[in-house]
Amino acid sequence: MGGTPAGVGGTPAGTFDPWSYRDEAGVAGSNLAGYKVEATDGSIGKIDSDSNEVNASYLVVDTGPWIFGRKVMLPAGTVNHVDHDERKVYVDRNKDQIKAAPEYDETATDPAFRDKLGGYYTDTYAAPPAGDLR
Repeated sequence: MGGTPAGVGGTPAGTFDPWSYRDEAGVAGSNLAGYKVEATDGSIGKIDSDSNEVNASYLVVDTGPWIFGRKVMLPAGTVNHVDHDERKVYVDRNKDQIKAAPEYDETATDPAFRDKLGGYYTDTYAAPPAGDLR
């Protein structure tokens, strides 16, 4: 599936870190609650809450009617870039990939859930084509 350019996700070239925002994503300490979320093929909802915890960052997205009001957790590494002027977060997964992710459970705080979710998003990762980086 290819690697990532050096510095993406704050990890060495060739790896994907699902739990860290990419350096170039434009997140850096921002509170993203309330921002809209755009998948590669359209809008998926609004950020309900976010975390900027080191090596454990994520977004909780309320999908509204799109998938029956379900909330999904998106690891920080899926964030491609943030447009603060438009209050939008762009992720590098499509709607079907997000819909097929392990179901988010607000009470699941165990490492097994985090490992399962991180593994799913790592398996769906594909490096962006050259010249497509923002």
